[in-house]
Amino acid sequence: MIVFAGFVPHPPLSIPEVGKENLKLLELSINAYKVLEQELYATKPEVLVLLGRHGEIQEQTFAINQNPKLKVNFKDFGDLLTEFEFDNDIGLGYQIKESAETKLPMTLTAGKNLDYALGVPLYHLAQNLPNIKVIPIGYSGLGTQAHLDFAHSIYRIINQSAKRVAVIACTDLSPKIQKDSPAGYSPRGQEFDQKILELIENKNLDQLNNLDKSLIEEAAGHDARKVLLLLLGIIKDLNYQPIKLSYQSPFGIGYLVENFKL
Repeated sequence: MIVFAGFVPHPPLSIPEVGKENLKLLELSINAYKVLEQELYATKPEVLVLLGRHGEIQEQTFAINQNPKLKVNFKDFGDLLTEFEFDNDIGLGYQIKESAETKLPMTLTAGKNLDYALGVPLYHLAQNLPNIKVIPIGYSGLGTQAHLDFAHSIYRIINQSAKRVAVIACTDLSPKIQKDSPAGYSPRGQEFDQKILELIENKNLDQLNNLDKSLIEEAAGHDARKVLLLLLGIIKDLNYQPIKLSYQSPFGIGYLVENFKL
């Protein structure tokens, strides 16, 4: 059963050994993460399903990581101290794969080191959950309907399980918010982010599915939209209340922390 759902960003600068003097600029997001961590802890989850990027995006297939042990570190960002390991719930992950593969292309991967896009959320949310298992699930280059179909398969398997499962969407919003944004600037970057916030608040999955393609393209919002489609597709039939805990863009990238209170 699904006991928790959330949407979080993945700025490496929010890791103390990486961010250092930049931590103050991310105070809103870090404090929101702490609130979300407390909410997650209270639901006593046994499994975290992580929706996001792990390695290169597969254009024509969805990916589920089946390595029994999953490691997180931030050595690529100069942090040689922070590292931890999680057990993978390979049984539940394989059930999801079996359920989805009758309609969708599925790939099982076995990378032991998680991408920072999943590692940053685990750092903030799972350190007080020592027995938690995780299932990393990657989105793809396939169309939006495929993502909604995949979401339905994920929901069906989790709903049938007796395990207490939390679903976390891990992605930033537009990387083109400001003039000095690392991906370049687009005047539509902020427009995209505000539209996403509006659609989440109004629970408007249909409009998210049919969002203006030029807006997505110009704001470089493909990743955010697809990860959000997976999350909202999973919880769409549940009684939930979206609660925005923080939104900021101190480095020209949109960072949203949202609790979908079940």
